[in-house]
Amino acid sequence: MGMAGANDRRVVVMTDDEELLDEVVRLAAAAEVELERVPDAPGLRRRWHTAALVLVDEAAARAVGPLRLGRRDGVVLLCRSDPPGTLWEHAVGVGAEHVVSLPEGEDWLVAELADTGPRDDAGPGRVVAVVGGRGGAGASVLAVAVAAHAGSRDERVLLVDCDPLGGGLDLVAGAEELEGLRWSGLALGGGGGGRVAAASLHEALPSPGGMLTVLACDRAGAGPDPGAAVAVVEAGRRAGEVVVCDLPRHPTDTALAVADVADLVVVVVPAEVRAVAAATRVIEPLAERGVVLRLVVRGPAPGGLDAEDVTHALGLDVLASVDAEPGLDRALEQGRVPGVRRGPLQDAARAVVDALDAVADRGRAA
Repeated sequence: MGMAGANDRRVVVMTDDEELLDEVVRLAAAAEVELERVPDAPGLRRRWHTAALVLVDEAAARAVGPLRLGRRDGVVLLCRSDPPGTLWEHAVGVGAEHVVSLPEGEDWLVAELADTGPRDDAGPGRVVAVVGGRGGAGASVLAVAVAAHAGSRDERVLLVDCDPLGGGLDLVAGAEELEGLRWSGLALGGGGGGRVAAASLHEALPSPGGMLTVLACDRAGAGPDPGAAVAVVEAGRRAGEVVVCDLPRHPTDTALAVADVADLVVVVVPAEVRAVAAATRVIEPLAERGVVLRLVVRGPAPGGLDAEDVTHALGLDVLASVDAEPGLDRALEQGRVPGVRRGPLQDAARAVVDALDAVADRGRAA
């Protein structure tokens, strides 16, 4: 614990309960965040609007409430064992969003603390989902290429596999042999939903190098439920990361839930008449939900279809047309990450990331 400047966004705690303080110090260490203890109400007043998170006990809330410091996010009222009845009145008085009992609420508080960690000025997070217009369209390959390109810009990237029938996105991302959890080992509690800390995810998941972390489906199993998938995606967004999701073609509850929270959904469509026809069924349930949709058209085009034909047929803008990538199949067999080297796939990945930035910026400005 230490003193902080006025612009230091660290966690602040006010309590005279030494046992409770010991618990908070231990949890802050687990979350790898710095903690500043303020001694009194005037000290908390000075840090009220600059602290990343404010933790108070009942006595502190009683002292601070009459000061009318103003409403702010991230105020948590702590207690040990069951909350006394008087606690709720003081929670309202201090504007606390949550009342957390320790040790029962340890997991939640660690996740909340971890989300206040340094973000390296990454800015707001963005979420893009990629889905194939038909089977074998290359959506997984494009998703990995998009993640690789975002990582090459020194952005932290979370690549999330939401397709349990895809064979495991870790294979495409070159992370098959790396240690770390897959979906079946990621216990999120509460039926799979709730709040997750991005820092905890990166610690637990395979990372094939650089800024990329991969959460893949197992070779067998049902894959993530909607609550778990959204919790992971939102953890990456809160941490200022680029989250890239590989979705199944069929509109499962998980696929639709992730599409709902994505800034952009990209549909990969081979330049074939049957593929375009199949893509209409993939696009329809997404369009009905108001999802922002764009196309990537993949060649070759045996019947001469071009991007303009596909745009006309599906009524969506095309971000990129991807010619066949020389040596791609061999690279995938050898476990090399696709889209890292210059070529059509990298160009398409760049177009997707640029579109994601533009869509997210417009959404924040709205």
